[in-house]
Amino acid sequence: MALKQRERSTVPESTAEMAHKVFPKGHPYLTLRDKLGELYQDEQFADLFTSPRRRPAEAPGCLAFVLVLEFMEDISDGVAADMVRARIDWEYLLALELDDVGFDASVLAEFRQRVLVGGVEQQFLETLLQRAAELGLLRKRGAQRTDATHVVTASAQMNRLELVGETLRAA
Repeated sequence: MALKQRERSTVPESTAEMAHKVFPKGHPYLTLRDKLGELYQDEQFADLFTSPRRRPAEAPGCLAFVLVLEFMEDISDGVAADMVRARIDWEYLLALELDDVGFDASVLAEFRQRVLVGGVEQQFLETLLQRAAELGLLRKRGAQRTDATHVVTASAQMNRLELVGETLRAA
């Protein structure tokens, strides 16, 4: 397999034009791409493909982002591979041409296995958090407040349920 060499730092003009026509009021994935840019670089995953015979058929940075999208949308590899081919918002986010034919779902499974064997799964989260911090989307050591209203409500409901049960038992 040969690594597909393509410039993914910018969204192809045809894809950007079509995405903005289809989503004139915006879309979360378009905003995500505009804010984060190319989140995962192919070089981050170079160690997973050490020999020339083990080079990926698809760009590893793109596959990494597809795995994140797959997790976000709670979908299978097959559905994710179809989404890459069919959805304009995914093509925009991944900086693909509109006529990109995508890849087979087995490519995602193989890449996920390489990530796990290579021990770089933590890199997905760290890269995302680092980029969000650079953009000022995360603050360090901020005060965090918790709202226990739902806990108190659940406790009160359980208490009432227990009282009804005891009343029925006594009757």
